[in-house]
Amino acid sequence: MKISDLANHRYVSIVATIKEISPIKEFSKFGRTGRVATAIISDETGEMKLALWDEQIESLKPGDRIRVAGGFVKEWKGEKQMNIGKAGSIEVIK
Repeated sequence: MKISDLANHRYVSIVATIKEISPIKEFSKFGRTGRVATAIISDETGEMKLALWDEQIESLKPGDRIRVAGGFVKEWKGEKQMNIGKAGSIEVIK
């Protein structure tokens, strides 16, 4: 799929490039601590936000070409955002 085709989809697989990654935010929720950052990803059809959690943050950098498998897209504060669920994966490709 392409970014321009995505809107409230589940089990999404795409290839995109990371344009930028926001500063890391730390949180504590339900007795658990964690870290989150937002990446802006793009392909030839557009761009969108991708939530990065904990160890995913260190494994990626701007300019990386990535493959997301098993992601899901929802609207958050009026913008499309992709998340990678427990069954999903993200990898850097060449």
